[in-house]
Amino acid sequence: MPTLGMPDRPHLDSFRRQARALQRAVRAGDPEAVARLARHHPGGVPDDVGGLRLSAAQFVLAREYGFASWPRLTRYLETAAEHGWDARLGARPVTDPAEEFCRLACLTYSREDGPARWARARALLDRHPGLTTGNIWAAAAAARPDDVGRLLAEQPRRAVERGGPFRWRPLYYLVYSRFDPAVPAERVLAVARKLLGAGADANEGYLFNALPPPFTLLTGVFGHGELGRRRQPPHPHWQALGRLLLDAGADPNDAQTLYNRMFEPDDSHLELLFAYGLGTGDGGPWKRRIGELDEPARMLRVQLRWAVEHHQPARVRLLVEHGVDFRSPFEGDGPAWSPGDGRTPVELARLNGDTEIAGYLLAQGAAPPGPDPVHELIAGALRADRSALNRVRAEHPDAVEEARRSRPGLIVWAAARGGSEAVALLAELGFDVNAYGRGDAPVEEAWETALHHGAANGDVELIRRLLDLGADPGLRDRRFEATPLEWARHLHQPAAAALLEPVTAPQPGVE
Repeated sequence: MPTLGMPDRPHLDSFRRQARALQRAVRAGDPEAVARLARHHPGGVPDDVGGLRLSAAQFVLAREYGFASWPRLTRYLETAAEHGWDARLGARPVTDPAEEFCRLACLTYSREDGPARWARARALLDRHPGLTTGNIWAAAAAARPDDVGRLLAEQPRRAVERGGPFRWRPLYYLVYSRFDPAVPAERVLAVARKLLGAGADANEGYLFNALPPPFTLLTGVFGHGELGRRRQPPHPHWQALGRLLLDAGADPNDAQTLYNRMFEPDDSHLELLFAYGLGTGDGGPWKRRIGELDEPARMLRVQLRWAVEHHQPARVRLLVEHGVDFRSPFEGDGPAWSPGDGRTPVELARLNGDTEIAGYLLAQGAAPPGPDPVHELIAGALRADRSALNRVRAEHPDAVEEARRSRPGLIVWAAARGGSEAVALLAELGFDVNAYGRGDAPVEEAWETALHHGAANGDVELIRRLLDLGADPGLRDRRFEATPLEWARHLHQPAAAALLEPVTAPQPGVE
């Protein structure tokens, strides 16, 4: 697992300097540098640190950034230099109407995305209807097959030239364009066929701020992401366009698509990708470029974990029906919301109080988990099963204390799931209603409080109950430094805001 974060614009020279600095520090006997060497170098700390070779320091640095070796890191940096995408460009207006249209028309996977931006693109095209005639990137973004065909006839190389405000190739502008939800399918598909026929790559992709995994053409087709369907919707003709790209050789094992679409229960993207081999093969050209990307089978195991923990029973069934391993424990490093903690899918389902998914997995042949009083107590609380809680407490008096010790932020997870009764039960058990935790995944990380999630979801009943239990409306979350009231306002939850406003102390200097 990486211990250092990749910078926004990584450059090999910077990493070379870091490696030399580490080498010098180790040779000087710096305790922190020696400890880094001990953690990551297979040979440990040599008897004579004064003779440490640069290659050893390079290896340690590569491991700290999550790469198996220095050559793997340097290869990744070369890939990032060629395929990098600076997301900040989406917020920078340009004077040329054709380029500004491209900038406004396309998804950028930044806070800039949304219908208001695309309306500005439509207005710009109305004012400058000829902006697509001499600019193939704008012609692609506007889905103008006649302009694209003429420009390709003049210079076929244009199909693979990078340009426009983001330095993308034309097909990418077509696929990421959202300016017109009513754009005719025949225009979109005609442009895609012309570009593919002229040499465009169906596996085209870019590294968002130089970070893996790549945002591919398929990523743009399927849309969605952390800002939701409204601000990052799928392409209006995602099914037909997705099939066209997959028929042209796009690899269905698209990690960013799987991530962007996992937040909502709709499985239509998975059904299409499974039809083209999702979960099989070697991971395609991007896996060959970046060896640290997950194998296809592991990608789907991560999807299974998310579906189990977020009560997506239809997705669990779909994944199991397509051969995803549902029996083995999750092991090895993983993202914070999919840790390799040694639990099986059925154990996770039971731990989250999800009897439906647990029952399905058991019926499919999963091994029933052994007894665990702490897990049984947590599961009982999350499903608001007081009788189960009373039984566990009677049989295992220490289970409550151990549950509070191991899951101090559990009440945040319960609140995010909309569990008003579960929150009340956890408070009875001594869980702190003002504890910090994560609501997007059942892992311990001090992000926000339960009251923040009541505000975000507009759950007036939960907010009232939390306030009655002693929740502090003045606490700020640890990522955005905002109060629950500010969350409610930002997420357009007027009823929640009206309830929180009278009990939230005004910010100094703000009326």
